[in-house]
Amino acid sequence: MIPRNVPQIPLANPTFDKEMEKAALKALRNERFVLGEDVYKFEEEFARYCRVKYAVSTSSGTDALHLSIIALGVGEQDRVVTTSFSFVATANVILHVGATPVFADINANTYNVDPDQIRRKITKHTKAIIPVHLYGYPSDMERIMEIAEDHEVRVLEDACQAHGAEYRGSKTGAIGDVGCFSFYPSKNMTVCGDGGMVTTNNEEVAEVIGKLRDCGRKAKYVHDVVGYTTRLNTVNAAIGRIQLKKLDGWNEKRRRNAALYDELLSDLDEVVLPPAGNSYVKPVHHLYVIRVKKRDELKKWLEDNGIQCGVHYPLPIHLQPIYRQLFKFKGGEYPQSERVSNTCLSIPMYPNLTTDEIRYISEKIHEFYDKICFEE
Repeated sequence: MIPRNVPQIPLANPTFDKEMEKAALKALRNERFVLGEDVYKFEEEFARYCRVKYAVSTSSGTDALHLSIIALGVGEQDRVVTTSFSFVATANVILHVGATPVFADINANTYNVDPDQIRRKITKHTKAIIPVHLYGYPSDMERIMEIAEDHEVRVLEDACQAHGAEYRGSKTGAIGDVGCFSFYPSKNMTVCGDGGMVTTNNEEVAEVIGKLRDCGRKAKYVHDVVGYTTRLNTVNAAIGRIQLKKLDGWNEKRRRNAALYDELLSDLDEVVLPPAGNSYVKPVHHLYVIRVKKRDELKKWLEDNGIQCGVHYPLPIHLQPIYRQLFKFKGGEYPQSERVSNTCLSIPMYPNLTTDEIRYISEKIHEFYDKICFEE
């Protein structure tokens, strides 16, 4: 039992240690602030980690998605099939290039897009598919790649929550045409600020993204594409290099934490646990998301007891006000996504979450449902 006077248990707890501080100061004192040596070393190391030929850094995960969809040739009149149950940036980048997002519903057991639903949405206008490895659990990439091959469309993996996750022995971000990662502070690894990365085995795609992120630059004052300013700062890359070295260890701790939650919460009929790994899926538990009865009441109860919670995500993308306005969604179009959005609850998950804290959180969840049963 955790004493009542301890500080609040946060939902996430990013790490910044002395080694990272030293690397950041070294970069600030010795390198160019933008596109310095650490940026290129970070890209090389991240590509090697993901077992791909190329990695190109950007200033955010959203920028990684945006530049990737441009590099894959998606534009006006094209359609891109993706999930509605994700952060809004997944769909926004499709609109940014003038294409139309076409949503497919999820599999409620994995929270990821359902390949059967993807297949039903493919038309002659479909140019790409964007599966999201939500909460760090890989999508069913074997079936998605089969669909893409059958219809000759490109695949952009949104791996912004899945650093280090594996599917049938391959790292996420190394299976489709491109993979995109975010280094936002709450992710499994961060650069202590915004940052992103694109991974690919396609040299031409890597070259195009490298230009797009740097003002469309071919040479210092020669620009042969209309580009953007979405470069990663050198100090952020220096921190990212240290975090990358620690990522596998952190992910293993997340798996152990998830296994303990699974053990302690498995006896509650009111709680649906997140999907566990198996022989071909190795998740990294960016978030530990349960589906529960009386979600909002449980959230308040836990927060009143010093346990920070989150809801990822309370509104599927198709029900966001701007998407209702643009596409006239009314609700009910994607029932699985809507059902999960009304019942999902993220509870604390990070590498240095202690066994005592997990037991305390689990005890409080039990107390809540014991209280509800007693009142009923």
